[in-house]
Amino acid sequence: MKNVFTLFAFSLLLTTSVKSQSSKVYYSVAGEMIFSWATIDDQGNEASSLMRWSPVFNLQSFINSDLSPNFGIFSGLAIRNVGYIYDDYQDPATLVINKKKFRSYNLALPVGIKVGNLSNLFFYGGYEVEFPFHYKEKTFDDGDKIDKITGWFSNRQESFQHGFLAGIQFPHGINLKFKYYLSEFHNQDFTDSAGNKPYAGLKSNIFYFSLSYDMFKDVREAYDMP
Repeated sequence: MKNVFTLFAFSLLLTTSVKSQSSKVYYSVAGEMIFSWATIDDQGNEASSLMRWSPVFNLQSFINSDLSPNFGIFSGLAIRNVGYIYDDYQDPATLVINKKKFRSYNLALPVGIKVGNLSNLFFYGGYEVEFPFHYKEKTFDDGDKIDKITGWFSNRQESFQHGFLAGIQFPHGINLKFKYYLSEFHNQDFTDSAGNKPYAGLKSNIFYFSLSYDMFKDVREAYDMP
């Protein structure tokens, strides 16, 4: 939790002090189209995931402070739909193998820096914490959905997630981002109503690439506001 408090303190400092500096301060808003996978260690065995495409609902809002034409800092809030697909999930209790789709909606708080020509082509990187608030898990057998689990603030996954992000802003608005989660997706200690631990020994860390448009463009310019 120390990292969370540090992140909040940095964000508060950014939003309250940058206006007193000789910098350009502005807000930006963008969607995010996510292509995600996961590194999987299942009972000590390495496994692979399938790509998960998440075009909705992903929304990012940033406060930017461009301290010079070539360096800036940013923070903000985001809502993100993130997860992964595991084609060979084996239930620890029944030993049955099925396809699983896991996802959660998270509230995210990023902080980062931008380096390059901030009006044209530049790179950025940072750190982000996320708080999952809605969980969904689907089970498939030979392509047919046989079970679905949903819940608000579910303890089936870790309640605090975090990771590093890096990206590139291209001219004319296209943005490419990579993110890797340092935290595991599942709560391995979760016990269901039957007394089973469905995620015991399942270590999965999500990573993704995403595409955005006008991610760091001043909303006043993007929407022709005064």
